[in-house]
Amino acid sequence: MDHEATIRLAIFAALFATFAAWEALRPRRRRALPRSRRWATNVAITVIDALTLRALAVVLPLLAVGAAIDAGRLGWGLFNHLGAPGWIEALATVLILDFAIWAQHLVTHRVPLLWRFHRVHHADRDIDVTTAVRFHPVEIAASMVLKIGIVYLLGAPAIAVLIFEILLNGTALFNHANIALPPAADRILRRLLVTPDMHRVHHSTLRREHDSNYGFALSIWDRIFGTYTAQPVAGHEAMGIGLEWQDDRPARLGWSLMLPFGRR
Repeated sequence: MDHEATIRLAIFAALFATFAAWEALRPRRRRALPRSRRWATNVAITVIDALTLRALAVVLPLLAVGAAIDAGRLGWGLFNHLGAPGWIEALATVLILDFAIWAQHLVTHRVPLLWRFHRVHHADRDIDVTTAVRFHPVEIAASMVLKIGIVYLLGAPAIAVLIFEILLNGTALFNHANIALPPAADRILRRLLVTPDMHRVHHSTLRREHDSNYGFALSIWDRIFGTYTAQPVAGHEAMGIGLEWQDDRPARLGWSLMLPFGRR
């Protein structure tokens, strides 16, 4: 798809700048660490993730949107044989991919080996817009392989996959941002989408809270499968963020990348 990477990068940059400015002017929570200490590490991890996906594209050699184009060319996947209207295929693609990411997220909390990599994301002392892109490169690669497999099985339209990728990135930036919505707006919006207050619960140091609210974009899956927690017990200002044994080491790049291979 022409200019796909440029479109995604432009939207990502615009949303990142918007939420970063919002949380700088009106933060929801007081920060435990200066932004400069955390941001350098989180941005560096993002760059490493991008390079990992670029390398993965050489090996596979397709990422999610490219896989959709390839599936259409080869006639592979369910939708290439059903002949359903395009809008139904697009809607189904977004819903199925979002559910798959929700399920993957739940599994990373339940399977000890996967949790070792996913806890790099949870180890952040604060939660803000950069936390949305703080994932170990092994987890990023595994997530992309999952999406590619689903795209081929579905024969998903390329435009629908692009829309989902933009939705996933945009909502992740939004619901990790250290911002406060008016209570009424939060109540209405979280009926469909994951809001910052809803997702912040997932980053609680309390196990029963961080084993809930797995959604990144749509909030419906947590409600359907009984993993929804409305509010943290301690309140949003007082709740602990991170891991139970939390300290300042997650602000260091090398420590963060090596965390899955350590004893903790």
